[in-house]
Amino acid sequence: MTIQPAKLSDPAVRAFVGAVNAHDREEFMSLLTPGATMSDDGSDRDLADWADREIFSSHGHMEVDNESGGGRVLLARYSNDTWGEMRTKWRFTVEDDGRISRFETSQA
Repeated sequence: MTIQPAKLSDPAVRAFVGAVNAHDREEFMSLLTPGATMSDDGSDRDLADWADREIFSSHGHMEVDNESGGGRVLLARYSNDTWGEMRTKWRFTVEDDGRISRFETSQA
């Protein structure tokens, strides 16, 4: 059963999923702290390069199946034009100002 993005518990994570699915690079970047970091399958990546390749130029889309950790851990079906669809886990670190300082994604 898919959770609609508008129903996600954490406001920063909700906005992140919305920006990914809308392919809104400006909104996506505004949700991140300066110097935000990320990892993909356990390896740190250049966030801007990764986001361009895995989300914006390849039409990335998240269908969230489950959330935990106060809404900061998601199980989602992630799809893009490069890899097709895969089950993924996303973990977010959200700062006091409501912006995301780190996210980690991996196959689930």
